[in-house]
Amino acid sequence: MEVRSLYEEPEQAVEQIEWPAIECHDVFKIFRSGPTETVALRGLDLRIEPGEVVAILGASGSGKSTFMSLAAGLDRPSAGEVRAFGSSLGTLSEDDLATYRARQVGLIFQSDNLWPTLTAAENVLISLRLAGKDVEAGQAESALAAVGLAKCSRHRAASLSGGEKQRVAVAIAAARKARIVLADEPTGELDERNEWIVLEALLSLRSTVGSTVVIVTHSERVAGEVDRVIELRDGRVHS
Repeated sequence: MEVRSLYEEPEQAVEQIEWPAIECHDVFKIFRSGPTETVALRGLDLRIEPGEVVAILGASGSGKSTFMSLAAGLDRPSAGEVRAFGSSLGTLSEDDLATYRARQVGLIFQSDNLWPTLTAAENVLISLRLAGKDVEAGQAESALAAVGLAKCSRHRAASLSGGEKQRVAVAIAAARKARIVLADEPTGELDERNEWIVLEALLSLRSTVGSTVVIVTHSERVAGEVDRVIELRDGRVHS
């Protein structure tokens, strides 16, 4: 079967719905430090469909962050295959992986998502430009308004609260129309109220831009609001 381009815009790629957003087939990831080997993933098999909102759960060391890094194209598996919309990430060059991350993936970390000296709106705009997206007048302000941050568009990122920073990161993913959004503990440092606000913003990405959203979390509240929970244990899906 023909593998379609990863770089089509979502509205131009309706027929790609037959491809899973993310697939892992017998994936191993081994980290080596001198004579020491650490096996982070041990034959991981999973499949996430387009438009799904999925929570990844597991104890520390279960392979959650390693899976996210592979799905984002930030690292390569030691063995096995990771695919995004039918295309094997392991076969892409470093330049193509960088293009994949810039055009297709929205990354949201627990912290340090933004350029602290830039305003919220400037963070959105520079992210769009780095992704090679066309920038329209008022686009940053509209994206920020959609996550309840209209009044913060000119505030420097360093002055924003933790919850506000996370919502700016969600606004960036929405403005870029990220097909896959990978959020690694995005509510881990937030109180209950802000956790809910950020979670609602993440959930809205499916309806507003059609994103597939994957959230690594320890939060029962987050896990209770998603379509499906995948638990990792010892580098595999636990069933």
